[in-house]
Amino acid sequence: MWLWWISIVGDFWFGVTWLLNQVAKLNPIKRVPDLALLKQQFDDLPDGNSNLPRLDVFINTVDPINEPMIYTMNSILSILAVDYPVDRTATYLSDDGGSIIHYEGLLETANFAALWVPFCRKHCIEPRAPESYFSVKSRPYTGNAPDEFADDHRRMSREYDEFKVRLDALFTKIPERSDAYNAELKEGAKATWMADGTHWPGTWFDPAENHKKGQHAGIIKVMLIHPGDEPQFGAPASAANPLDFSAVDMRLPMLVYISREKSPSCDHQKKAGAMNVQLRVSALLTNAPFIINFDGDHYVNNSLAFRAAICFMLDRRDGDNTAFVQFPQRFDDVDPTDRYCNHNRVFFDATLLGLNGIQGPSYVGTGCMFRRIAVYGIDPPRWRSDDFKIVDNANKFGNSMYFINSIPSAANQEWSMTSPPADEESIKEELNNVMKCAYENGTEFGKEVGWVYNIATEDVVTGFRLHRTGWRSMYCRIEPDAFRGTAPINLTERLYQILRWSGGSLEMFFSHCPLLAGRRLNFMQRIAYTNMTAYPISSVFLVFYLLFPVIWIFRGEFYIQKPFPTYVLYLVIVIVMTELIGMVEIKWAGLTLLDWIRNEQFYIIGATAVYPLATLHIVLKLVLRGKGVSFKLTAKQATSTVNEKYAEMYIVQWAPLLIPTIVVIAVNIGAIGAAIGKAIVGGWSLLQMADASLGLVFNAWILLLIYPFALGIMGRWSKRPYILFILFVVAFVVVAAVVVAIHAVRTGSVRFHFRHSGGASFPTSWGF
Repeated sequence: MWLWWISIVGDFWFGVTWLLNQVAKLNPIKRVPDLALLKQQFDDLPDGNSNLPRLDVFINTVDPINEPMIYTMNSILSILAVDYPVDRTATYLSDDGGSIIHYEGLLETANFAALWVPFCRKHCIEPRAPESYFSVKSRPYTGNAPDEFADDHRRMSREYDEFKVRLDALFTKIPERSDAYNAELKEGAKATWMADGTHWPGTWFDPAENHKKGQHAGIIKVMLIHPGDEPQFGAPASAANPLDFSAVDMRLPMLVYISREKSPSCDHQKKAGAMNVQLRVSALLTNAPFIINFDGDHYVNNSLAFRAAICFMLDRRDGDNTAFVQFPQRFDDVDPTDRYCNHNRVFFDATLLGLNGIQGPSYVGTGCMFRRIAVYGIDPPRWRSDDFKIVDNANKFGNSMYFINSIPSAANQEWSMTSPPADEESIKEELNNVMKCAYENGTEFGKEVGWVYNIATEDVVTGFRLHRTGWRSMYCRIEPDAFRGTAPINLTERLYQILRWSGGSLEMFFSHCPLLAGRRLNFMQRIAYTNMTAYPISSVFLVFYLLFPVIWIFRGEFYIQKPFPTYVLYLVIVIVMTELIGMVEIKWAGLTLLDWIRNEQFYIIGATAVYPLATLHIVLKLVLRGKGVSFKLTAKQATSTVNEKYAEMYIVQWAPLLIPTIVVIAVNIGAIGAAIGKAIVGGWSLLQMADASLGLVFNAWILLLIYPFALGIMGRWSKRPYILFILFVVAFVVVAAVVVAIHAVRTGSVRFHFRHSGGASFPTSWGF
């Protein structure tokens, strides 16, 4: 009876979660930005200038190894070359590891950008990340100088190859330079030296006091200063410079390197803490009313993406109440079959589109444009009282009056502040102050101001906080894709990523319960957030279902409900209805059948491998008052040659996460093999055969859903999927043979039952 009750409660829970999942998709709304109208209203001015609002771009990185530096620098190059007024954007790279590799890599990138950005403008290059652009042999030309394109393209390709060589050389050049300086001085610790002969203030290769991971001074360096308002055209082609940029604006947007102060006595709150430092530093330097953030491995794939997001922010209908515009995530270097559901199209193209018809999509961590004052925790216009003040309590923003005084200006979309020189003593002092570890003590940063702390899914919780305050968000999907990035194609890395997401989601359900949010959160939106945060709980019941075949193996009892025909009728009706709704979802969301199948498969893989662990972790946290799910940096696939493409997908990294799913595979293989063996020796009736067949369909369906996982643990053998099917068949035969042998031992003989004869008996000495 206890198994029966688990089955009943599980069925009820599955029904509830399915309904919750459908609620978010009842009113999908597609909104398309009108870029022509935006250009007409803000760009086509008599003086030739633009009135588009200022925009600050945040990029975050930590480790030049796990997040290969070539990705980060390509991201920066694509941002510097974006189709947006050059004097109205500023880019801030946050290096949370304080690595001199990133710093000098950024110097090289700034130098290369002086060629790459004008080249993109001259020939209307898309995409404007060189790694992605040069990886494709041919693209349709859309520029205005076709006669010069071939020569310019060859030249830039050579320049980019040399640029990559210089970046790679930094990993040996800097240690060699430091060793030379240290050998000359012959004293103290082995310091890391900059090119100008001074100590690097960040992390050293040989860790030392105040120069190691988690303990170093704050660093801010302006790599490219804020450009002027007037275009600066380049020089015509010459022997020294074969590229003709005489009709191209050579200005580059402002570029700033940041590495915040680190101390062992402080909890630095990982990515959320780094972004809050970027928030304060950018407020002192440029204070743009809008912010867009990227992970270090994402780049701008469509140079008009910033303009598309700004369209929603400036919309006269509800733009003032829009806190953020979220783009769907898209990925390069994913295998063509998307074995591990990296594209996650069901979520990005269906769920987020459905939320767009309520209060807006959730924030998913990258490729998102924010309204700065919304991030500051300020109420949206629709919820402001008559005596509203932008800064109602200065203490929650810290002790920097320069920063506090910048907040009202950030509410002005027409704010056109010229960045002050970062080397002025007064500004340097303020910048160092807002980067200090202790600055946030006694403030609301990490709670009601900035990005939220103390949770693995800081992105979803931050978006939830904005929705709870009354703001709405917008979903923007354009063609070509706005941004693209990299994804983990190794099974174990992918599972660790899912573990962090699912654990953080469940932690959010208990610590920021959407059901208890205030009246400003739309009712349907809170239902959607409940579904997005409580989904790992389903795995508790799902694991029982997947292991029910154990009953059949050891006790010979089926777990099909009685009466059998009635149960089958209900089962068929429910399955057909859900599958039909799934087909409709594929149609309106623009998905493919493969997208939908991969989503189903990886849900089952996640439900066996990581969701139960995430649920157990949160239960232990609630009972023992421990820490939540920790943040594990997801290692990204390094740039590879064609011969090595997808090589990481065939590497097996054994981890405890793999064990539960392997057990589920073994149980269902055992159930099928045992059924075959019992059919051979049992003399079943047609009704028994029908019962067993339905059970075997369930077992086979589970194996089909876990098929990508089974390929993943095969390593390089998975290049030949037919081997997996051969292994399955062999396993079925072996288990069936074991069942027959056990029956022979118990009865003294084996009797094979055939349909048209009475069967044949064999003595056990024959080995059956």
